Amino acid sequence: MKRTNETKQERIRRMHDEYGILKASIPEPRCALNFTTPFQLLVATVLSAQTTDVRVNSVTPELFDSYGTPEKLSEARIETVESIIHPVGFYHAKASHIITLSNQIVDDFAGEVPANMRDLTTLAGVGRKTANVVLGNAFGIPGFPVDTHVIRVTGRLRWRTDWRKANPDPVHIENEICGYFEPKEWTNLSHRLILFGRSTCHARKPACADCPLRATCPSAESI
Repeated sequence: MKRTNETKQERIRRMHDEYGILKASIPEPRCALNFTTPFQLLVATVLSAQTTDVRVNSVTPELFDSYGTPEKLSEARIETVESIIHPVGFYHAKASHIITLSNQIVDDFAGEVPANMRDLTTLAGVGRKTANVVLGNAFGIPGFPVDTHVIRVTGRLRWRTDWRKANPDPVHIENEICGYFEPKEWTNLSHRLILFGRSTCHARKPACADCPLRATCPSAESI
């Protein structure tokens, strides 16, 4: 029988035990977006909003073949970019964002993607989640991207104090979860939670019977 009246210390201990299981289950997590430079990862992450990484990866080879640097993309015709990225959805806004952020990088950052949260979030279409993806995966700077999978999994596992909220604040989740783990774990922790959410802890019908965390998950018997 799973306890529902854990102390904070008991909860933190359980979190680390469960994360140990995820580390064993997912030994080599990686970013699912294909890229070779920080700029390409930044663009791919902006394109990934409200679509799948697989779909983004289907359009970025053509996009990066023609516009793989800030200088080239800043000079691109928006209609041409829209035609390339059309399959990812919201292509009007996304084309505008990636051309605008390319101009910002060229004009404000000497053509180099900035490697800090403050500057990254001044770029068009870039919020904390996108910035954390770029920091952690392109620059090796600890970051904890919070997407829908992270929100769902940390809520069901009750890793966070606001797990009852229907619309929790991603920044609050980031700050709380990061407070329980060493910075060196943040990037891979996010990867593992995302991969676990995709493979097992699905939104509509989680595969609880096959879940490696079933024995301690507070939600396993109620979903």
